[in-house]
Amino acid sequence: MIAMNSPLAAPHRPAAVLAGPPRSGWRTRVLPLALTASLAVHLALSLWPVDMPTTPEAVPLLATITELPPPPSPAAIAPRPKPKPKRVTAPPAPVVGPEPAPVTAADTPPSEPEEARAPDAPADTSPAVVASAPEPPPLAPVTPDPPPKTLPPRVDLAYKVFLGTQGFMIGDATYRFEHDGNQYRMETVGQARGLAALLIRGVGRIESRGLITATGLQPQEFAVERGSKERREVARFDWETGIVTLHEDKTAALELPTFDPLAVMWQFYFSPPVGDELSFTVATTRRVNRYTIERQGSEKIEWPNGVVDTELWHRKSDDGKIDSYIWLAPSLHYVPIKMRLVATNRGTIEALLDSIRVDESAAQQ
Repeated sequence: MIAMNSPLAAPHRPAAVLAGPPRSGWRTRVLPLALTASLAVHLALSLWPVDMPTTPEAVPLLATITELPPPPSPAAIAPRPKPKPKRVTAPPAPVVGPEPAPVTAADTPPSEPEEARAPDAPADTSPAVVASAPEPPPLAPVTPDPPPKTLPPRVDLAYKVFLGTQGFMIGDATYRFEHDGNQYRMETVGQARGLAALLIRGVGRIESRGLITATGLQPQEFAVERGSKERREVARFDWETGIVTLHEDKTAALELPTFDPLAVMWQFYFSPPVGDELSFTVATTRRVNRYTIERQGSEKIEWPNGVVDTELWHRKSDDGKIDSYIWLAPSLHYVPIKMRLVATNRGTIEALLDSIRVDESAAQQ
């Protein structure tokens, strides 16, 4: 990715695409390519009919891993130490003791006469015998513990996107997560494939940046590029004032917890779900909505690396027209293995995790 003032701080063009307005005919079903980003929020993947250059940052990582290490601990920011006040101490007072008593002749022992003194004994010149301690047994070789696995600096979750539930592939999407200290950056790159590529050209992008905290992810900026750089929209989160500024300078209050559509993708990795019902707020560039999701049980899902146990979570929209499903894998620290969006006026879109990719050096750890 692009080097910045800090590795994750500089602005960058986002990565994924939001669903466009409904259109008629077969083209209407393909063009929106809605991809569920989490059970609670539809992360839309719309591929726009415009040519867009592919940047090096959009190229997926090549090395593949089959498991994810535990999440990194958030980097604590040490408070500045307060200067200690200087102490003014008085010099110590001299200690005055009693005067020594005068020494008299009666106190001095009489000297011994010369003839009464014993002659000096001859010196013992024999060598001293020193007992030697037994030698300790040789130490067994100590095998150092392997260093704990850590999350690589860059991770790609690569998904295949299908229209319906019969495996009709229409595209793919790559979700990239980068982290450095307590900062993160995410982007999504979507590309039409197969028959859909005849109607849809280019890639779509969404980007999220923020902080890794003890309770998960805290977004600071969420950006969407709607087909061209001139149609870029941004939402900015001000946690000190409790306000999020949306597209066209609209504002809304921030409630805890609040995420953006990309942050939801990785939130459960950093903070696993507890209980059978979760409620949170999701802010896009245009609106803020409250979502509630429910755990509906467990299910085995087959993906390219075998069969994995998952938890199935579900959300139904308030108007009953959209059902969202997401299958989270506890063995992969709750990353989404499968996602499904059922919309009554657009059909069904599914996404299945195809691979987890990292840098070559990270894969060899």
